[in-house]
Amino acid sequence: MQEEKTNNNTLDTYNTNSYNTNSTIMKTSAEKSSIVDEKPDTQQRSVKKQVFISLSVLILIILTTILVIMYGKGYRLFVQHGEPTISNTGILNLSSDPTGAQVFIDGHLTTATNNSLNLTPGKYSITIVKDGYLPWKKDFEVQKEVVSNAGATLYPQAPSLQSISTFGIQSAIMDPTGTKLAFSIASSSAHENGIYVYDMTSRSFPILAGQSSTTQIVDDTTDKFSQAKITWSPDGTQILATIAQTPDEPPTYYLLTAESFNQTPQDITAIYQNTLTLWQQQRKDKEDAQIKSLKPNVQKFAKNYFRILSWSPDDNSILYQASASASMPVFQKPRLIGDNYLYEQRVVEKGGIYVYNIAEDYNTRILEPISNICTADDPTCNCEDFTTCEMPLTWLPDSTHLLYVNDKKINVIEDDGSNMTTLYAGPFVDHFVFPWPDGSKIVILTNLNSPNLPPTLYSIGLK
Repeated sequence: MQEEKTNNNTLDTYNTNSYNTNSTIMKTSAEKSSIVDEKPDTQQRSVKKQVFISLSVLILIILTTILVIMYGKGYRLFVQHGEPTISNTGILNLSSDPTGAQVFIDGHLTTATNNSLNLTPGKYSITIVKDGYLPWKKDFEVQKEVVSNAGATLYPQAPSLQSISTFGIQSAIMDPTGTKLAFSIASSSAHENGIYVYDMTSRSFPILAGQSSTTQIVDDTTDKFSQAKITWSPDGTQILATIAQTPDEPPTYYLLTAESFNQTPQDITAIYQNTLTLWQQQRKDKEDAQIKSLKPNVQKFAKNYFRILSWSPDDNSILYQASASASMPVFQKPRLIGDNYLYEQRVVEKGGIYVYNIAEDYNTRILEPISNICTADDPTCNCEDFTTCEMPLTWLPDSTHLLYVNDKKINVIEDDGSNMTTLYAGPFVDHFVFPWPDGSKIVILTNLNSPNLPPTLYSIGLK
């Protein structure tokens, strides 16, 4: 009995342990099942969170891009009558050389250069002034969502006048490249008198005979070269010297190299016409090549109505006199955005002086019709071929300004005909006015009204 009882207790213990074990196993399985069920929910929430963040970033980028584009187009947020208002404006970039000038808009001091302003669309009068400099003024049409540029070159009110040569000079002429100045001296000995060439790209002052930048190419031992009329070849490598002993005698023509001293000057009187024809052909070939670079419709109009006076240094603009009255069509469509068309003149009048900007298809009048413009290759002009003719307009090196010599004054005018400014009104020899290659000064020939002194070269500072 005792043994049977013991066995029964053992069996109960076994059954109890087995039940507990099974309960533990079932509980563990249930927990695992619960964990497995929760894992997909967590993953779903994580994916949704990542999608939300990505969409938020994308929306933020899009909104920022839209705001930047709207800001760049001139949209601004203003508060009017206590309520925020988005206004569509245009941007006017204001700059000057030198910088730090005051900017007046419609007569009101508004800002200083260099700066940008957002303005409601419309026409504005812009004046830029700086102490010690001549004022600059121009009208602008501000358009919505368009950036316009107002760039002013300011010139000094009292420019410096400096002598740059130490001897008397008979005449002077600049070469076609605008970098060399040929001049004649007639105030020294026969060996020092003659024709010199000065390299204007050098920085040596004053101009002295014997300097590396100044080359004497001929003296007076062979002929009176100090009294010669000087003419450059189209390529700037040769000089034609024309010497007339008396007004009634036929002149003698010499062809000189412009690079070094001519020990034996070449007398080309017998073949002068051949040389002249060759130079005329070289000039024509160059001009034909420039004309061919234009669009066909522009070429046709230019051939019919342009009497070309000169091309700008960068070959992007043509200074011309209208050979006949005409209405110039718009060649470039659509037109460039941001250009100031207030000064454009597409109706040309015979005899008027104009500038045509090739890249912008922009035509402006510089001077009213005149009849006394003279060019070297025009047989109707009262001047000898390839000698200094009275051409009162000369390009400055920046290709956006011209020198205009008129009524004993030296003026500068912008290529759209605006801002004509008198730079110098003192004494100088007419038409002996040359721009420096870097645009920092101009060179004149003057004796400053001293009748007992020969004229010499002076520079007028523009910076």
